[in-house]
Amino acid sequence: MDMLHPRTTPFLVFANAEGEILEYDGLKMSGSSAGNFYEPELEDLIELPEGSELFILPGRQPVGIELDSNEAALLAENPYEAGEQVQAVAAFMAPAHTALYTAGYLTTDSQSPMLPLFSYAAVGWLDGKFWVTGFRSDADVRQDVAHFNQSLLEKQTRAKLQRHPHNRLIQHLGKCCLTYCCPAAKNYFLNRWEAPLPCSPQCNASCIGCISLQPSGCCASTQDRITFVPTPLEIAEIAVEHLETAEKPIVSFGQGCEGEPLLQAEVMEKAIQRIRKATHQGTINLNTNGSLPHAVRRLAQAGLDSIRISLNSAREKQHTLYYRPKGFAFADVMQSIDVMKEYNRHVSLNYFILPGFTDHPSEFEALCQLITAHRPDFIQLRNLNIDPEVYLKATLHQADAAMGMRKWFQELRSTFPNLRYGYYNPPVHVE
Repeated sequence: MDMLHPRTTPFLVFANAEGEILEYDGLKMSGSSAGNFYEPELEDLIELPEGSELFILPGRQPVGIELDSNEAALLAENPYEAGEQVQAVAAFMAPAHTALYTAGYLTTDSQSPMLPLFSYAAVGWLDGKFWVTGFRSDADVRQDVAHFNQSLLEKQTRAKLQRHPHNRLIQHLGKCCLTYCCPAAKNYFLNRWEAPLPCSPQCNASCIGCISLQPSGCCASTQDRITFVPTPLEIAEIAVEHLETAEKPIVSFGQGCEGEPLLQAEVMEKAIQRIRKATHQGTINLNTNGSLPHAVRRLAQAGLDSIRISLNSAREKQHTLYYRPKGFAFADVMQSIDVMKEYNRHVSLNYFILPGFTDHPSEFEALCQLITAHRPDFIQLRNLNIDPEVYLKATLHQADAAMGMRKWFQELRSTFPNLRYGYYNPPVHVE
C-alpha cells in the first residue's frame, strides 16, 4: 500500500441535475462500510488510477463528513442551486486496485434502479485531483490502460480473425476484444501474458452478481455469454501458439463471458491433453466455482497447472445465498481445493471484496479457518461487482462494525506470512 496519499481528507463530490460532477468543500468525503459511514484515513486514499471511471448513482444522495463535528451528514440538495436534487458519485477503479470503502450514500427513492454490475469505491476531490479509497493490489501491468495501443490492437485482431475464419472460439474472442473491450481478449490478440479460453454456455449456479447472464427485468449483464462449446482442436489452436510465443504465457478456462467451465470437463480434458502433447511451456489455468471435485481431479491428471476458485465468502451460508448452487455444496468447493493440493498444483482464491462484509470479524475468522484447513497458495483481492445494498440484503449481512479493510489485510498477512496476494492469475512454473 505504499502509494502517494493526499495531504488532508478530500472534499465530497456530487452530481447535479445536468449530470455534472462538482466538489463541495462544506463536507469532507465519506466512505461506506456496509452502510456505516467513516472519514477515510489518509493512508486509505490514492489518486484515481488511470483507466478508472466515475459513475453517477441514480436515486442515491451523497453522504459526507461535517468539517467541525466529524459526523456523517446527508447532502440533500445542490449547495449552489437551491432546491435542485443531487446524486452520489462513485469510482469504478481500474484493474489491479482493491477498494477499502464503497461510496457513501443513502438510497432515498424507493423506486431507485438497481445499480449495474460494477464496483463502487468512494471518491473525493482535492488539489485538482480525484482521490479514491483503495490500493494497488498487484504490480502486474497486464491490464493497465497505458499498455494498450488501440490501432495496433485492431490491426492484429482483424488480421488473426482473417487467418482463422473457421475457429469459432477465435471469432468469439474477437467480439470480446473489439466490442466488449475485454482486457484478457486484448492481450490474446497482442500475443502476451494471459489469454482466455471460454468454453461453457451452461452454469450450475445462479449467482446474484453473474456478469454474463441475468434474469429478465433484473440489471443487465455486462457482456453476452458464449453460445457454443468449442472443440478441443479449436481450444488447442489458440493455446499452443500462445503458450509457445507469448511473454509469461497463461491460458485460462473460465471467463466472464461463459458459465461454469467444469460442466465441460471432458472437452477441457481433451484440450489439455492435446495442448500438453504439443508443448510443455506456460501455465494452463482454470477459473471456476469449484463445484465438481471429481472433474477437477480429471483435469489435474490431464495436466492442469493451476486453479482459481471464486468465493464471495468463506462461510457456507453466505456462499450459498450468493451462488445459489444447483447440485453442489460448499463442501464440494473445499474438496476441489484439496484435490489440486493433492496433485501439488497451484491454488488461488478469487476472493470477492466488499468493504464491511469481507472485513466483518465473523468473515475474517471463517477465512482464517479455511486457509488453515485447505492451504491455498494465493488470494486475489478482486472487488465484488454488484449493488452493495442488494448484496448485503441477499446474504443476510449483520451491519455491525467491521475491522476496516486496511486492518483486515494487515492481520491476514501477519497471520499467514507465506500466503501470496495479488489481483491476477500468476504464472506457475511447473517442474
